[in-house]
Amino acid sequence: MSDDAYVPHPDRLLPADPAIRDIARSLYGSMREQPIVSPHGHVDPRLLLDDEPFRDPTSLFITPDHYVTRLLHARGVDLADLGVGRGPLEETDSRAAWRLLAEHWHAYAGTPSRYWMEHEFHEVFGLDTVLSPATAEGMYDAIAEKLAQPAFRPRALFDQFRIQVLATTDDPVDDLAPHDALAADPSFTGRVAPTFRPDKYLEPARADFRTLTDALGEAAGVDAGTYDGHLAAMRARRLYFREHGAVSSDHAHTDVGTERLDAADARRLYTAAREGSIAAADAVALRRHLLADQARLAAEDGLVMTLHPAVYRNHSQATFETFGADVGADIPHAVDFVHGVAPMLNDVGLDPNFRVVLFTIDETVFSREIAPLAGFYPSVYAGAPWWFIDAPDAILRYRRAVSETIGYSRTSGFIDDTRAFCSIPARHDMSRRLDAHHLAGLVAEHRLREEDAAALATTLPTRQPSQVFKLDADA
Repeated sequence: MSDDAYVPHPDRLLPADPAIRDIARSLYGSMREQPIVSPHGHVDPRLLLDDEPFRDPTSLFITPDHYVTRLLHARGVDLADLGVGRGPLEETDSRAAWRLLAEHWHAYAGTPSRYWMEHEFHEVFGLDTVLSPATAEGMYDAIAEKLAQPAFRPRALFDQFRIQVLATTDDPVDDLAPHDALAADPSFTGRVAPTFRPDKYLEPARADFRTLTDALGEAAGVDAGTYDGHLAAMRARRLYFREHGAVSSDHAHTDVGTERLDAADARRLYTAAREGSIAAADAVALRRHLLADQARLAAEDGLVMTLHPAVYRNHSQATFETFGADVGADIPHAVDFVHGVAPMLNDVGLDPNFRVVLFTIDETVFSREIAPLAGFYPSVYAGAPWWFIDAPDAILRYRRAVSETIGYSRTSGFIDDTRAFCSIPARHDMSRRLDAHHLAGLVAEHRLREEDAAALATTLPTRQPSQVFKLDADA
């Protein structure tokens, strides 16, 4: 095999010990072909509705994936040269961006991004080549040639990837027309579910809060000029989403506070926010109250609530002003779940119709706070590692730490949280290999019967997220 040739090892991510590896191989074998359930992600539904060929390798692998672009940016590459914040790149610019990735490919060594992309190169596009400046043009041409074929259009890949359910992330005022069109198309047999993402409509400190709430009210057909109108509009739009296939709502604020205000104070502060005169501390208090409202609404309508707080969004103001949001400049910070969700869980945590999945980017919080919460409240589930900790070692640490407290039935299943369509199978396959690795170790240590490990292997990849997110009739 030449220096430029590379085939991912069939035992990648499985234990190095041969005896344990044999157990893991068997467990992974029962996981590998299971359908993918992706209950949280950012793929545009119009990708599948239009089913147009992917434009080029750069727009598929680089531009939409902030895991890829942020490291290149850290190494001095201009995001504009990667297509970020721009319209479709011309062919010469697309090839130039691909060469930039090749020139910096060594910087991705040991990262999950490189693992995912090498999986995609080999498993999806059949390439057995290491990306480098010398191979960049050839790999670009090989991928581009395949992208022109019907078998590599989005819907064909959706089927090839065995995606059973794909959830998108959608604005509360969205009419969800692409979702409706997909659901009505007999030639498309997959399920693409919208997700209710109301964050910006719950942030009273925003300068455009009045404009946003006016738009929310217009979409709901109510006057959202008052707090009571805002609550009515949220109730109506959540029901609209549920009627159009949504199973969950998604929330990501700077903290996870859910303290409720006195009704009169909520009305007063909402009016001040609409007038642009709300004080900073009052804006935080009202936001926490509005998030608590979402929990009460979830107990009414049954949408699964997912909380992934504690991220400093758009940390680089200059980057945000030039390129917009979601380009890799979001930085995690500390969060206190125990005290933050206490008001919410004391309010609706024992309601049989309420369900919430808690996520964090701080590994210690999973074992110290989230797992104990999920180990008591019937409504609480521990989310999977995501974003900066959806990496092999972190996922193994998560499994070892969390399973000691809550086992596996109180966890959400894997969450890929991706905009990069072709990385979906790579990320889910990684998770399945690591679950096999983890379970095989317990079997080898005689802490788990092999029969029990095999049973878990049949449920963790597909059945578990389907149950947690109420995607099947038996949830």
